[in-house]
Amino acid sequence: MTTNYVPNGMTAETGVISATLDNMTAGTGPETRDPRQANGYGALWRGVPRELGFLLLTLPIAVIGFSVVVTLFSAGAGLLVVVVGLFVLTAALYVARAFGTSELVRLEAAGRAPIPRPAWSRAGENAGFWRKTIGPLAQGHYWTYLLHTGLVGFVLSVFSWTVTITWLTSALGGLTYWVWAPFLPQDPDQIWLGEVVFNFFAPQAELPVAPAAADILLMLGIGVVFLATLPLVTRGLTLLHDTIARGLLSRWQSDDLRTEVAALAASRGAAVSAEDQSVRRLERDIHDGPQQRLVRLQMDLATAERRMASDPEAAKALIVEARGQAKASLEELRALSRGFAPPILEDRGLVSAIESFTALSSIPVTVTNSLEPGTRLPAEIERNAYFVVAELVTNASKHSSATAVRVDITAPTDATGNRRLDLLVVDNGVGGARFDAGHGLSGLRDRLNGLRGTMTVDSPAGFGTRVTASVPGIDR
Repeated sequence: MTTNYVPNGMTAETGVISATLDNMTAGTGPETRDPRQANGYGALWRGVPRELGFLLLTLPIAVIGFSVVVTLFSAGAGLLVVVVGLFVLTAALYVARAFGTSELVRLEAAGRAPIPRPAWSRAGENAGFWRKTIGPLAQGHYWTYLLHTGLVGFVLSVFSWTVTITWLTSALGGLTYWVWAPFLPQDPDQIWLGEVVFNFFAPQAELPVAPAAADILLMLGIGVVFLATLPLVTRGLTLLHDTIARGLLSRWQSDDLRTEVAALAASRGAAVSAEDQSVRRLERDIHDGPQQRLVRLQMDLATAERRMASDPEAAKALIVEARGQAKASLEELRALSRGFAPPILEDRGLVSAIESFTALSSIPVTVTNSLEPGTRLPAEIERNAYFVVAELVTNASKHSSATAVRVDITAPTDATGNRRLDLLVVDNGVGGARFDAGHGLSGLRDRLNGLRGTMTVDSPAGFGTRVTASVPGIDR
């Protein structure tokens, strides 16, 4: 459903502006399928070059990592009687981390799905020298990376590299045997492998071709078999490396829990900060606007009351002026109240509230809504989403010199099957919007962080502003 609000005085350039905004919001084409999800023998062959590159480099890298890490670790363990041993052990852990990370990068290059990286803990600014220097000794991920580089990964690499070289050379050697076989030295008493195999399966039959030709045919068959199974072998060995890496080099569930707790704490702090900034701004706006008018209104009414008997005409003029002050104060209070939840938001929902607000905008606003009619979201999401859209549209009308604004409201479903609310506000103004601490967009971002949402701003100078806000968990 699309609703267009165009104030009086809009010219024929509306179509051009609308087309411009459509182009600004474009850019999302149909989803492309991840090649890692492709199945079939042909898909296995398409992955062979990357997997071969991964497997052939595995042993050289593993040997270097094993040599360096084991040397450092052994030296550090032997020097623990002196302080320098701690520094050598720490160096061994950092080197192991580097080689483990390279394994994850190479697996991604080989076509495997990315493995979540560990949450490496960092010492705070107030941490002491020893905490900053030898902190890795107390972190479990460094030791699992050391285990992978110094033992498990090395053994696995020797095995996988040996199998890969064997399979590849057997395939290539068998297929090209007919080329270089005539150059091999001949022995009158030579035992021909092709003849032996033929006699094993048909002991009573006579070899139909020359022994040398039988060898060529046998080697060609072996080459074909090894070549046909090469994709299965490279895929299996790569998956084996991937499985070991996921077990030793990936992040732990406890890391996710710590990240979750930190995110919740940050979102709660952001929500409190955003609300505090909103209250302070409201206090300032009320003090500078309606409060001053009401004070003047009170003084004018008191003066009119004193002059009512002696100078009725002057008193009447003061009362008329006071009525104007009261009207202006009421208009300012109405404008300030738009920052809060209007009654229509609670009665009819987010979309109706946004449409009602944008209808009063000083510039044309196009509202596009993909929600089902009558859809209601959790109250805190509707309230904050309304505030974000209202603030963005107000900023566009006041500061961006825009002549048109577009608001898109969608509720896509993410990979986990949960829906989220996406708000897109685009204008064709002068651009240059950015996050400044304690102001404007930063306050809106903090407000969304309180809902565990996100906000991004794309505002190149001279090319308008595109703000995307996303809030998860709208089905709760």
